[in-house]
Amino acid sequence: MITTTLFPGRYVQGNGALSRLGRELARLGNRHFLICSPHPLEHLLPPVLPQLEQAGAVHIERFGRECTDAEISRLHAAATAFGAQTITALGGGKTLDTAKAVAARAGLPVAVVPTIASTDAPCSSVCIIYTPEGVFERVDVLPRNPDLVLVDTAIMAKAPARFLVAGMGDALATWFEADSCRRSRSPNIAGDVGSMTAHALARLCYETVRDWGLLARTACQAGVVTPALERIVEANTLLSGLGFESGGLGAAHSIHNGLTALPGVHGRSHGEKVAFGVLASLFLTDRPVALLNEVYDLCLSLGLPTTLADLGLADVSDEELLQVAQKACAPGESIHNEPVEISPAVVFAALRAADAEGRRRRPA
Repeated sequence: MITTTLFPGRYVQGNGALSRLGRELARLGNRHFLICSPHPLEHLLPPVLPQLEQAGAVHIERFGRECTDAEISRLHAAATAFGAQTITALGGGKTLDTAKAVAARAGLPVAVVPTIASTDAPCSSVCIIYTPEGVFERVDVLPRNPDLVLVDTAIMAKAPARFLVAGMGDALATWFEADSCRRSRSPNIAGDVGSMTAHALARLCYETVRDWGLLARTACQAGVVTPALERIVEANTLLSGLGFESGGLGAAHSIHNGLTALPGVHGRSHGEKVAFGVLASLFLTDRPVALLNEVYDLCLSLGLPTTLADLGLADVSDEELLQVAQKACAPGESIHNEPVEISPAVVFAALRAADAEGRRRRPA
């Protein structure tokens, strides 16, 4: 049996880590093409731009909101025209995925600088492609992981706490999906079974969110960096990234993909939809009641969705929810890695059961 474990080239995290960006990029080349979301473009980049320019020529492009084939092509053309030697992204998950895809197409090293700890995208070779309207289209697995992941926890602490909580929703799925792949001997992103290391990191990811999540949210609400915040940023970004990619995916992310078919959820984050997918997966895979209680209590304490209404789907019809289940069960979806029967009917039942349980637990 062959196992494969995937890692980024270098992971740098801490309070003030953005000041290291110029030094780190200088290792990779001297013509730097930057793709920036609007907020970091206006507020975070200006103070570090002089040191970046000392590391080489710099060209900056504003990200166009969605990770689409058209946006990747536009930015690849601009990077080629500039003669880029490195690609760097500053922003959220879609910005980072776009930069990874541009770098892969250009055959260049890529550095990613997440400005919110809302997904596990930064460390992975996975790129999620959407339509211009924000509907999930497909997953591309790129030839390499990022060469540099640089995470400034001072930036994370100043971001709205809901982003950190959303990242915990994404991280919440890591252990459950990796454990399902272990039990069913299903492949990870590389096509091999997960290693002992991957499964241990996935378990640590869940335990960190369970034990430190509430303290980290409190620190973020106060706008300060604490050890709890550092732990959760690492869990959301590094542990979850390594765990999902090397351990494997399961039902929670497929249910997320299915939910994107409904316009009502488009204002909700990736992690919020994944978190509800975790709850549905507990029913789908018949997990013990004690574990179900633990996860529901954790989601409620953190402010993660526990009902369909929390996702903007209070009045969702059976027909619409069956559409979600059908999309989640499409050929090639990771839900087929689960060690149980999978069909739109059983996924529909799990979604309704998870919602009913969430409503039952709400205070009167």
